[in-house]
Amino acid sequence: MRSRSWHEVSLRRGSWHKAVLSSVAVLALGLAGTACAGNGGTGSTSDGGGGKTARLYVGGDVNLRDMWQKSLIPAFRKDNPGYDVKLTFSEHGVNDTTTLAKLGAAVKGKQDPGFDLAESGFIGTAALSGLLTKVSTKQVPNLTNVDSGLLTPVKQSAVPYRGSSVVLAYNADHVPDPPKTLDDLLAWIKAHPGKFTYNSPPTGGSGQSFVTTVLDKYVPAGDRQKMVTDYVPDLEKDWDRGFAELKGLNGSIYQHVYPNGNQDVLNLLAKGQIWVAPVWSDMALSGKQTGLLGKEIKLAQISDPSFTGGAVYLGVAASAPNKDAAYKLLDWLLEPAQQKKVVNVLAGYPAVSLDKLPADVRTKFAGLDTQHLRQTYSQKMTNDLNNLWQQKVPG
Repeated sequence: MRSRSWHEVSLRRGSWHKAVLSSVAVLALGLAGTACAGNGGTGSTSDGGGGKTARLYVGGDVNLRDMWQKSLIPAFRKDNPGYDVKLTFSEHGVNDTTTLAKLGAAVKGKQDPGFDLAESGFIGTAALSGLLTKVSTKQVPNLTNVDSGLLTPVKQSAVPYRGSSVVLAYNADHVPDPPKTLDDLLAWIKAHPGKFTYNSPPTGGSGQSFVTTVLDKYVPAGDRQKMVTDYVPDLEKDWDRGFAELKGLNGSIYQHVYPNGNQDVLNLLAKGQIWVAPVWSDMALSGKQTGLLGKEIKLAQISDPSFTGGAVYLGVAASAPNKDAAYKLLDWLLEPAQQKKVVNVLAGYPAVSLDKLPADVRTKFAGLDTQHLRQTYSQKMTNDLNNLWQQKVPG
């Protein structure tokens, strides 16, 4: 099971995102008194680490927990004598809403939130709400090896340490020369009916990325930027031509039915029932490692426009008492050795430039742009996209 970036959590769990925003307001009121009373009002921590223990909250799947517990944390301790990481794990992020509310209350009261840094689906919301500490190369020198554009979606308030994007998977036995651009892909789909599909946008980010990319073909650049950063329903008229294009593909879709989720699309590729599809890079790379996808399945990226993607971030709480330990962990994570560990365990993109990594890592991502990840729409725009697709495209 893949561990999603914060923006994809929003894609997959729009209702969660809305619930977080409302729950934070309610829970923060109840927790504010607790936060203000904690630690004798000093905001200090009694972690026994003398400020050298970074307390990490992680919300996600068990593979993420195992990576931290079995690989990263032991290696960090070995490389940094005297420093430590204490992990609090929430499977599937079930405690994310409460944790975000506690963070909001603690930052407002300038108190210890109970953790120093976090990796979870709420990082984007926390960053944009001013609950995280702004970071730069002063605190994290190895940020010099990270594309600065990845810091923009989080207002320089979180550090990307891995990522993924949607890519084009194709069966090289049947498609020796894959489409290079979106127009090439659309022409290929129409010329090979039944050999392409994408999952319905509400059920997975890979299908949603395909839909977004087709819509973007007709959206002016200025309007698209507003759709990424804000909710501008008046601009949804820009989508009309794209939805018409998607409806025109119905007759060429495999069995004229849209699969339910990212994994179903990969399964169709693995069985040879389709030859081309948009897929998540990390899911496809993992599938190739495990043997789900055969050697004939190759990956490529299209252009004009490309599919969307995003980074996974770690954020330091604005009122965290052990910021120096947190910065040390973040800087260490961006070293080549640690980036290789992350790539090997999660099959995600490295956050640093590929030219900083060993040749065997670079080979895994041959032909893929791991640094320049095109953003998707804001959550509210995405919700509207899902609804409009269901109204305008199938059938």
